[in-house]
This record gives sequence, structure tokens and C-alpha cells, in this order.
Amino acid sequence: MNGLKTAVLMVTLTLMLVAIGAVMGGKSGMTIALVMAFGVNFFTYWFSDKIILKMYGAKPVTEAEAPELYGAVARLSQAAGLPMPKVYIMDQAQPNAFATGRNPAHGVVAVTTGITRVLNREELEGVIAHELAHIKHRDILVGTIAASFAGAISYIAQMAQWAMLFGGRSDDREGGNPIVAIVMMIVGPIAAMIIQMAISRSREYKADEGGARIAGNPLYLANALRKLHVASHRIPMAASPATSHMFIVSPLTGGSLFKLFSTHPPMEERIARLEAMVGRMS
Repeated sequence: MNGLKTAVLMVTLTLMLVAIGAVMGGKSGMTIALVMAFGVNFFTYWFSDKIILKMYGAKPVTEAEAPELYGAVARLSQAAGLPMPKVYIMDQAQPNAFATGRNPAHGVVAVTTGITRVLNREELEGVIAHELAHIKHRDILVGTIAASFAGAISYIAQMAQWAMLFGGRSDDREGGNPIVAIVMMIVGPIAAMIIQMAISRSREYKADEGGARIAGNPLYLANALRKLHVASHRIPMAASPATSHMFIVSPLTGGSLFKLFSTHPPMEERIARLEAMVGRMS
């Protein structure tokens, strides 16, 4: 079922990208957008995990190098019925974590060095279980595809903007209606961002619930989220907005407008939902 959802998302975003290209550049714009869509799909599926791990300087670790972390991942992946994922550590002071990999057979759990200093054993297990739930639900690829297309749509909009400023011709038959093109330049990136935000928020709630069941106690993750939320505002992290949705808590900080368009659901709501599970699981 998740494979079907991924395919539908790929097709939908591809058509959206091609439509924007057609409006802004006629047949030539549609062709460029189609080629870009195929490229995004290909590289996202095969190389997205390698790209993000390299982006944050994540290094693989063995059981001998990180026995507590590796052991927790091994125990919880077995409890979740998953193959043992690869374990990576990022040399980052901010306590945070993410999972990547196109399917459970290629799963990766990556944590920062900061998270091992801030969380106790049970809280760390809650975080790892959350990331394993992402892998089990096969929703990592979905989120990565949405983010990649959001970036591609924004890139096309920027290209069209510069083309109109420097040499764009309003009477170009291939270019379509210039007013419609301007509207698409504004609406396209916003629509892509909303899609990315909606997908990311829904999958975070599901991963919280799934992680709580894998760990066996919702309070492990609830307590961890409290600490991570506070620390993420106190300790900065050089993270890209395009990949911030992959982390268990947003590595970015901002005001009320930022929170409105955040890819993560409100922390208070996440914690409240986890605490409400205690009675149901006991």
C-alpha cells in the first residue's frame, strides 16, 4: 500500500511540475520540467540517503565503537521486525536524529553526538524507536520525494522569474499568458511547500505512535521530545530547510510565522498524544 502511495505521489508531483513548466515556458518549458522530474525521481530513489548523510557529515559506527547506541538499535529493530539498519553518528552539538533509506533493507538510523549526552537510555530508545517506525512505515522516501519536488518547483519558478526580468518576451507564443506565469511563480512553490508540510506532519504523528509501541512505553519518547525541543532552541545547527523535515525535531528555529509553516507538528500536541497512549497501552 505504501508503495502505491509513493507511486501516486511521484506521478502527482511530476504532473504538477510539468504543468508549471508548460505554463511558464510552453512546450520547451514542459520538456525541461519533464526531464527534471525524471531526474528528481531517479536521484531521490537511488541516492537521497547518501546525499543527506554526506551533507551532515554522518559517519557509520560499529558495535565496538558505540556499543550502547548500536545495541539499542539492534534490540529495537528486532522488536519491530525489521532488518538491522546501519547506524551513523553526526558530529553535531544539537541533540537530534533522523532515519533514511529507500526501504527497510537499506535503512539507516543517524543520531548526533549531542543526543547521546542529553538523553538517558530510555529516552534514547524512544527516539530510536521513532526512527525505526519511519523505516517500518516506508514513509522516508515519500517525504524525501516531496522535498525534492518542492525544491525543483521553486527552482523552475526562480528560473522563470529571472527569464522575465532579463530578456523574457511577453509576446512569446511558447511562453503562454505572462499573467498566468506570474501567478504560477507565486502559487507553485507555496503549493509544493504545503504538500511537503502536510506529508511531514502526518508522518511524524504516525512515527510517534509507532515508535511508542516499538519501545513499549510512550513516555520514553515524550520525555525525550521535551528535552530535544528545549535543546534545539538553545543549541544551533547548520541545517538546510530542504532536509529539516527528516529530523525528529526541527533543527531550525524561528518566530510564529516559521511555526505556522513548519514541517513538524506542534511539540505540545505530539507530547499530549504520546501521554494519552499510556492508558491504552497499560
